[in-house]
Amino acid sequence: MSNDSINTRYHLPENFYQDIEQILKQTPEGVGEYELLQLLKEKGYFSFSTQRPAPPLDLFQMHFLLFHALYRLQLECLQQESAVVEISPLNIRLLPYVAGQIGITAADPLRDYYLDITNLENMSEKEVAALIETFWRNFVRFDGRAEALAELGLSDPVEDDVIKQAYRRLAMQHHPDRGGEAWRLQAINAAYEMLCKPKS
Repeated sequence: MSNDSINTRYHLPENFYQDIEQILKQTPEGVGEYELLQLLKEKGYFSFSTQRPAPPLDLFQMHFLLFHALYRLQLECLQQESAVVEISPLNIRLLPYVAGQIGITAADPLRDYYLDITNLENMSEKEVAALIETFWRNFVRFDGRAEALAELGLSDPVEDDVIKQAYRRLAMQHHPDRGGEAWRLQAINAAYEMLCKPKS
């Protein structure tokens, strides 16, 4: 699928990529994925997602389109030697380009995944649910305590009782029966499970 087809199918105006770059320029300290998605929605993007709360497949499509655009922007900025786009879900920012710095590595499975648009086209609702369910569990292998705590709005040092209190508060706040979104509650549950359940 060409970029023009992507824009048409998902109702993305031509200036989608330019608006992302402009937002990053306006937030030099960086911006999280959720906040960046909200800023783009305020500009009228992602009109294909009309349900509230948004179903997991819609959320995955918005996430994928954002990261597809970010990795394209990263490549373009490095080719032009104009900037460096630093990409992570917790903080996305635009850094000054420094001559002689390390460029794009030859092998980057994450970048390759997001630049291959067939990964968006072939994703089903069931597959998205499985991704959400296993997301935080993958951090167990890489000591993802800091990321799991960040999901609960916490950071070390912190006691288990405080983690439990934060979990209960967020679980109530984001429960779909109270207007929350299921994907957010799943992420909160998985983060709490990683932090407080004994590891085998």
